[in-house]
Amino acid sequence: MAESFGSDAERYDRARPRYPDAMVEAITAAIATATPRPDVLDVGVGTGIAARQFQAAGCTVLGVDVDARMAEFARRGGGLHGGGLEVEVAAFESWDPAGRTFDAVIAAQTWHWIDPVAGAAKAAEALRPGGRLAVFWNVFQPSPDIAEAFAEVYRRVLPDSPRNPWAKPALDPYSALFTRAVDGIRQTGAFGEPEQRRFDWERAYTREEWLDQLRTGGDAGQMPPAKLAELLTGTGTAIDAVGGGFTMPYATVVVTAARAIANTSTA
Repeated sequence: MAESFGSDAERYDRARPRYPDAMVEAITAAIATATPRPDVLDVGVGTGIAARQFQAAGCTVLGVDVDARMAEFARRGGGLHGGGLEVEVAAFESWDPAGRTFDAVIAAQTWHWIDPVAGAAKAAEALRPGGRLAVFWNVFQPSPDIAEAFAEVYRRVLPDSPRNPWAKPALDPYSALFTRAVDGIRQTGAFGEPEQRRFDWERAYTREEWLDQLRTGGDAGQMPPAKLAELLTGTGTAIDAVGGGFTMPYATVVVTAARAIANTSTA
């Protein structure tokens, strides 16, 4: 599933939500660097959504992605943005920093595809002492009415599916991802104590915008075309019933830790 998103990179880049400016500012403010433009490594850079936001905040960004299609889109700038990104194609756990070090390693909506211990160890290898690892996820926080309407569509269209993403609060399943990230960071012994922060924000969606976004999800990419079409039709009808659009609240959760500075004292 991790390598399925590149099948329609343009849609992914267009439809996926960005990240709150307050979060980008908080991460960049926490980066300890002596240079005017912090060096940032974006793990699972995808089409470059988060990377462009960090570039706009004054960072120099190198991307790594396992999917060559996503990497190529990010390099081109997608034809939608000024200037592309430098991206290397590799699984992060086996990626070679080649002696390069960074002020921050970030991962936007991708750390759950990476082994949490091997990934944190690779991040530690790539970080300068005092550098920061920051992994983050956008989590839907729908109103009860929207959640139930979408859950009912899933129950009707996919009655045998073990996963209905709207059946319970979205933060519940994500909490396991946060815990895995924290545990992986701790197990390396290379970081200070991990911290978790939450940034709340919201975005208004039209019917067409939400259905566009829905098609970029990992679940949608695995569905038979007929079932996906039925899911899109049912979801569109549910949105029509609330006026043709709605506002989706988001919680963006960040797990972050600073690379330990080695104690050079001989005392």
